[in-house]
Amino acid sequence: MIQPSIMAGFMELLPEEQVLFEHVKQAIEKTYQHYGYWPLDTPAIEKNEILFAKGGGETTKQIYHIEKGENSVDQSLRFDLTVPLARYVAQHSSELSFPFRRYHIGKVYRGERNQKGRYREFYQADVDVIGLDELSVINDAECPAVIYEVFRALEIPGVHIHINHRGMLNGFFTSIGIRDAMEVLHAIDKLAKIGPDAVGDLLEMSGVNKQQQEEIFRFIGLTDDRPAEERLEAYNQTLAPDAPGAEQFKQGWADLQLIMKGMQGFGMPKEAIVLDLSITRGLDYYTGVVYETFIEGYESIGSVASGGRYDDLASNFTKLKMPGVGISIGVTRLFYQLREANLIQPKKGEYIQAMVLPMSDAELDFSLECVHALRDANIRVQLYTESGRMKKKFSYADAIGVRYVLIIGESEREAGVVSLKDMQSGEQSTMMLAEAIGIMRDASGRGNE
Repeated sequence: MIQPSIMAGFMELLPEEQVLFEHVKQAIEKTYQHYGYWPLDTPAIEKNEILFAKGGGETTKQIYHIEKGENSVDQSLRFDLTVPLARYVAQHSSELSFPFRRYHIGKVYRGERNQKGRYREFYQADVDVIGLDELSVINDAECPAVIYEVFRALEIPGVHIHINHRGMLNGFFTSIGIRDAMEVLHAIDKLAKIGPDAVGDLLEMSGVNKQQQEEIFRFIGLTDDRPAEERLEAYNQTLAPDAPGAEQFKQGWADLQLIMKGMQGFGMPKEAIVLDLSITRGLDYYTGVVYETFIEGYESIGSVASGGRYDDLASNFTKLKMPGVGISIGVTRLFYQLREANLIQPKKGEYIQAMVLPMSDAELDFSLECVHALRDANIRVQLYTESGRMKKKFSYADAIGVRYVLIIGESEREAGVVSLKDMQSGEQSTMMLAEAIGIMRDASGRGNE
């Protein structure tokens, strides 16, 4: 006999936890819709030439390749939702209106090392804006504001969005004589995981000398405790306009200031915005602002939403210039951490609000009428017709989290009434069905619907 099991790194939930997960997912989707993003879905499998067109950085090592016959197209499971988006807008550019604003909530796949809170199959929830020829940096300010609003909808306090600018960083690296900025960015991206000494070793292996390392560590704040804004403005003032990398640095710093101001204009409190020069993002396609999101008191779980600006992603698929910016929530990881921290938990009557319980087959017709009326009233209800003692039936109702049980026996059927039992208080009363519906709607906050 085969032992039923799933592979490590994949998540399955019990029904009541799945309801909670759907609650989180729906809160995200409603917020995205509220901000005017269009829904989109793309295939879970893409051609390798699409997925690797711009390079996936560290993620390329975690790809799940699909094998299908000797002459099949090289294909893999998508590792994020941004690269498929670039393919989509390039493919359908003549049919879309720009700027194109879309959200996508779907599963992605990465062969990551198995550990708590990280999965190999997981949901991402993305919002992106794609422009044609150009895209205002105000969009770079709205994306993190949307994410902040999502966490407000989930009633999760203490959310901080850390931001940086890859273009500004590249300008700085050029100004101190570094040629391969991408290797340096990848090294700095590991800072929180491996620490400064190990990052220094990686930089040395990338050809960064000791003086340049000191400049980098000072710039990102490891050896200079001044606020990041002060460090950047001081460097901006001392950097000659005609110096190598100066134009890129100065433009990036100007854009970053405008973005931070715009984030506040979109409703984010100033204290929720953290200028963090150690944030670089590991994916190669980012060219401008980058974001990471942390929950105060739970920083150890890592970022729960991230993204940034990518000006050149679609250039591999079209001659059109399509700059974009987006941010993504790791829904599965977020849900796991919220559940572990007991910040969200199932509530009785939250999903199936009522169960109709006929005492015998003679009450079935009237019970069906009641079920139909309850569903017409937008009340989620289950009809229970299995045999057994009443204790067993009530135990079942309690086990699945039903708040109200409508008991229909011979006397209820003849009088055209129901006996309503509140599983929370234990109280039971006989009444007209309309009255029972009113009680249940009031209890669920739907009394005015």
